[in-house]
Amino acid sequence: MAATVMAGQQMKLMGSRRRLQGRAATLAERNRELYEAQRRARRGPTPEVFFTKHIDNSRIVKADDPERRREMRSFSAVMSVLFVLVMVYVWQHFSAIEMGYNIEAQKVQVEHLSEQNRQLRLSEAELTDPERIDVMARQLGLGAPQPGQVVRPDGSDVNANDAVLAQAHVPKFVGQ
Repeated sequence: MAATVMAGQQMKLMGSRRRLQGRAATLAERNRELYEAQRRARRGPTPEVFFTKHIDNSRIVKADDPERRREMRSFSAVMSVLFVLVMVYVWQHFSAIEMGYNIEAQKVQVEHLSEQNRQLRLSEAELTDPERIDVMARQLGLGAPQPGQVVRPDGSDVNANDAVLAQAHVPKFVGQ
């Protein structure tokens, strides 16, 4: 009975095959359909039984192929050189980007320091203005020195109205 069922299914397959060929089906479609038909035919009243077979391949030794080894060495060498070149390019690229960021940061720092220098020069000019110093001295109660108030470091007493002669002193060295 199973043989007649299988024969009937084979006949169906042959009929469907002729229809597929008539419609100019591709080889992949035909193979897929044959596989599906065989799979449907297997699923029937009888269960499928699979047996495991243990294979010991531990004693099998792979034959050495010198040509294949040479090809693999040359392939490895070429790939290593390519890898190194790509890594050098990537390193240069990222170094250039990093340097660009450093240059921009230093430009900002130079601009900040230039502005700070300008502010310091401006405040120095404001603080050393003689008119400002004179106004502050008068607010503190200071005035022009009176005769006899000025004391010279050399100990001479000179009036403000007296004429002073310029003198050149040659320094004496201790070793002479």
